[in-house]
Amino acid sequence: MSSHRLIKQQVGRFAPSPTGILHFGSLVTAVASFCHAKQSGGKWLVRIDDLDQPRVVVGAADIILHQLDSLGLHWDSNIIYQSKRYSRYEEIIDWLNDQNLIYPCICSRKHIVASAPHFGDDGPIYPGTCLRITPNGQEPAAMRIKTGQRNRITFSDLIQGEIKQDIANEIGDFILRRRDGVFAYQLAVVIDDYDSGVTQVVRGRDLLSSTTRQIFLSQQLKFTTPTYAHLPLALNCTGEKISKRHHQIDANIYSNGSKLIFKTLQFLGQNPPSGLRGESPQQLLRWACDNFSLSSVPKVDSYVPLERH
Repeated sequence: MSSHRLIKQQVGRFAPSPTGILHFGSLVTAVASFCHAKQSGGKWLVRIDDLDQPRVVVGAADIILHQLDSLGLHWDSNIIYQSKRYSRYEEIIDWLNDQNLIYPCICSRKHIVASAPHFGDDGPIYPGTCLRITPNGQEPAAMRIKTGQRNRITFSDLIQGEIKQDIANEIGDFILRRRDGVFAYQLAVVIDDYDSGVTQVVRGRDLLSSTTRQIFLSQQLKFTTPTYAHLPLALNCTGEKISKRHHQIDANIYSNGSKLIFKTLQFLGQNPPSGLRGESPQQLLRWACDNFSLSSVPKVDSYVPLERH
């Protein structure tokens, strides 16, 4: 028998929402996730997170893919669209229900706000009203996962450090499918990452509060949990997170692609040599993949002066 241990290939991903074209903040995530995966010879996947169909901008997904390709951010497998995976999400809901891990909830938000004894960072903590009753089946029901009494999640974020949260007391039983039948982000992202073999998740710090829920759900499903790295946010001049409404990257990025990649690497603390200024995005990314270091990425958000295109 060989004494060599099989080392699993690392798989990263970038999962933009097609509610508009790329902005600088999303480019930061794309570049960081790409470089972190590629520096170890891993794969980099792209998924379109289009669960929230009413907010989807027609044609935005195609433009995002064109932007990534033009910048040299080439993906290694077929694009996945969440909107085409509803049957898979329903399959998991059925399994959780069979295992008695979820329950239907007919409570309105107004009722929850009025009855919740505690509030967390994300709003009222659900008091478990429907856990103790059996809905009559006449009203549309959300599906909530049971968090139990002692479910403290601890993980080591590769940028932000050790994170701890008591799911039951700080979050409560959270929704996996809404009353209108829309699957929750927390459910879809866990299933998608697992099915795609994702081993590392690199994303913005604004999603850090979701991670403990996703780890908890992964544990209930007996899924392998990826590593996590949550990046600092790029802020505009008023201190708000740069978003699609603040700064969109021009769909025709050929003229400023190098400048954008260089600025992105600077924001990520990678200090690209000044001699690389003006080189193609592909050349900049080659240097970045060879030299990328998560330990150099700042923990805190910072202002980024940007031209509007």
